[in-house]
Amino acid sequence: MEPLMDSATTPRRTPSFKEDTYHLHNLKPTEKKALQELKDKLTSTITDSSEQEQQPPPPPSMWGIPLLTTTTTTTTGTEKADVILLKFLRARDFRVQDSLNMLVKSLTWRKEFGADNIVEEDLGFKDLEGVVAYMNGYDREGHPVCYNAYGVFKDKEMYEKIFGDNDKLKKFLRWRVQVLERGIKMLHFKPGGINSIIQVTDLKDMPKRELRVASNHILSLFQDNYPEMVARKIFINVPWYFSMLYSMFSPFLTQRTKSKFVLSKEGNAAETLYKYISPEDVPVQYGGLSRPSDLNNGPPKPASEFTVKGGEKVNIQIEGIEAGATITWDIVVGGWDLEYSAEYVPIANGSYTIAVEKPRKMGPTEEVVHNSYTAKEAGKLVLAVDNSASRKRKVASYRYLVRKSQVVM
Repeated sequence: MEPLMDSATTPRRTPSFKEDTYHLHNLKPTEKKALQELKDKLTSTITDSSEQEQQPPPPPSMWGIPLLTTTTTTTTGTEKADVILLKFLRARDFRVQDSLNMLVKSLTWRKEFGADNIVEEDLGFKDLEGVVAYMNGYDREGHPVCYNAYGVFKDKEMYEKIFGDNDKLKKFLRWRVQVLERGIKMLHFKPGGINSIIQVTDLKDMPKRELRVASNHILSLFQDNYPEMVARKIFINVPWYFSMLYSMFSPFLTQRTKSKFVLSKEGNAAETLYKYISPEDVPVQYGGLSRPSDLNNGPPKPASEFTVKGGEKVNIQIEGIEAGATITWDIVVGGWDLEYSAEYVPIANGSYTIAVEKPRKMGPTEEVVHNSYTAKEAGKLVLAVDNSASRKRKVASYRYLVRKSQVVM
């Protein structure tokens, strides 16, 4: 099967957002000095600890990367260590002692928590995977994307099952760290590479009062032990009260922090996510083409994007289909709430147009349309998206594959 179209994957970036490259030549002289001072202080801390203990502690490392260089450390190893150390320095505005304290506390926490081996654990949250917190694809620039949605906990029974007592809460927090650690394993930890993830948080139906304790624990864990690990935080289905709170606290946030935040009101999830993530990587529940079952089939097949203006009808024509060929397609419109149909138009004179999918109204909660058709005659497939009854512009995407007939000799 060969795709007959190219994907529209032009990177887009918010002008105010500038991600760190971790190239040493981009650092200010004072920042380079702070990096070396942090290394020296960490070495002294480890040396002092060795003198106090009968057995010297193992060399400090994070995510399998030694933080201190030795005579056998390669250039690549040094660069990886620098990326991690710079994250802690930036989290404390290059105040060396504060950065060291944060780093040492984080190393201690990782050892006590067992964070290095947590990815392999079975924590018994199969029913939450792919629903509450999960890694799904990449953004347009290659960052792994982590989705978070806590609306499922508006159900009291589900809430009690997961957060009913302190032990259950601790187990959930352990699982949430596991999800993040999976995402971190996808990072490069090298200058100019992908060194952070994208966080997408769906605020729809989230019981904010009930989840306050869990949210505070998660936020604290991540702030203390995963500095500069998030390149952008995208909030979708944002309720009015969240927008109001953000407006109140926004003046107290640094420009660097604010540049990472994206807020999208309810109903605009697809349009917002398409700015940063290609539609083939956006989950179907948010107006994309990515289904959980697709994750085991390798990289997603690319899609083409288009816009349907208010009062407009768009016809997508897929031409050059041979007799006996089978065409399979996916099409999705963010928030649907319009009419969709598909028909096959043979090129031979006197042939009749065939209604492959009769016109039907697609509700706002509909997901991706997936269908196929085997052509008896050469012709074209026409996918029609009719938004003439609405004034609201919508983003959409589609992809298709054509499998030619197999002729047996």
